[in-house]
Amino acid sequence: MPPGQLNAQEGAVLPIAKPLGWTSFDVVRKVRAALKVSKAGHAGTLDPLATGLLIVCIGKQTKAIGQYQDLEKVYQGELVLGRTTPSIDLETDFDREAAYDHVTAAALHQLAPSFVGYIQQIPPAYSAIKTSGVRAYKRARQGRPVVLQPRQVWIKDFTITSVHIPRVSFEVTCGSGTYIRSLVRDFGEQLGAGAYLASLCRTRIGPYTLQDAYRMAKP
Repeated sequence: MPPGQLNAQEGAVLPIAKPLGWTSFDVVRKVRAALKVSKAGHAGTLDPLATGLLIVCIGKQTKAIGQYQDLEKVYQGELVLGRTTPSIDLETDFDREAAYDHVTAAALHQLAPSFVGYIQQIPPAYSAIKTSGVRAYKRARQGRPVVLQPRQVWIKDFTITSVHIPRVSFEVTCGSGTYIRSLVRDFGEQLGAGAYLASLCRTRIGPYTLQDAYRMAKP
């Protein structure tokens, strides 16, 4: 955690490496307890099954959370072709299988640029977006229907970095509000094979990098 001379009440911006399995609010609670502060919040949620950089603002810096949420972000991940889940990751069981033997490395590289720029994206049903005052993921976990409207997001770069079909590694640079799970879902659908997100790590938020982030001790 930050050095002892940190003036927690005055405020600080803390780049934290979120461990696998923790919610973003788990990290906030840990920071509050460690630094004995009441005001703390994160700037941009990471799913429990994602790892990587999470910015936590404390004290007076909580007023600036919106500024950090709007910063450009970089993610590295791996998708798997031929299977889907309702959550688009491994939080839920597989619900569909499809052939993927028609998918080639060339097709992957050719399709990726079509997702670059301003695109319309429907958020995952298993997301924190509120619908009728209730978090979408709560409705989804109860088996209730979730209808979310498309929204415009900005993807600066979508690069396929490694191909070992059905596993495909990638890197995405994007703006605020982009759901990587939705990108994986739509990419798999365009390939006619389906896909789910097997792993995801956020490596950069604006000028903040995962390499320079504070590591948290597991409870």
